[in-house]
Amino acid sequence: MEIRSAKYLISSPKVENCPAPTLPEYAFIGRSNVGKSSLINMITGLTKLAKTSSSPGKTQLINHFIINDTWYMVDLPGYGFAKVSQTQRASWEKMIANYLQKRENLVTVFVLIDSRHNPQKLDLEFLRKLGDWGIPFNMVFTKADKITQRETAKNVRAFIEEMKKEWEFIPRSFVTSTVKMTGRKEILGYIDELNNEFEKPERPE
Repeated sequence: MEIRSAKYLISSPKVENCPAPTLPEYAFIGRSNVGKSSLINMITGLTKLAKTSSSPGKTQLINHFIINDTWYMVDLPGYGFAKVSQTQRASWEKMIANYLQKRENLVTVFVLIDSRHNPQKLDLEFLRKLGDWGIPFNMVFTKADKITQRETAKNVRAFIEEMKKEWEFIPRSFVTSTVKMTGRKEILGYIDELNNEFEKPERPE
């Protein structure tokens, strides 16, 4: 798939404020500071589309981008260790849960996982939650340029082995580096496949 256009559309405080659910939609989420904005910018080929920040917790709303005027990319707040109050965190968690469970045009959630680390409980718990809610997801292992190829492969394998203890089916995963542009073609190809299978949700009369 070639990216011909990518534009910021809207930031919504709740799912009800999101654009009409008529186009296929792909959400990106991960722990704070996992490289989400950098990945979105790499995929779209626009360095400043999603705002990057060295301070975790920058994304606080449901951010919609429209790609090629035919599908949506969504940047969700990170989960985990952002330095925010318990009240703020609870509010974000509720917003994310509502969005994930109610957004009928959501095709899959790309869950970003830092490839430099051993399997983290927080990531596994979030995937479990998606499973409980019946929401399709895929894993994106980020920052592969920060360690050797062998270390990346070892950590990815360890994560998938950990998942196999609970999951019968392991979704497709991608290894990415925004520095080397690794994984871009594979993710776009996968989105293209899913776009072709997308059926518009029926709107209530």
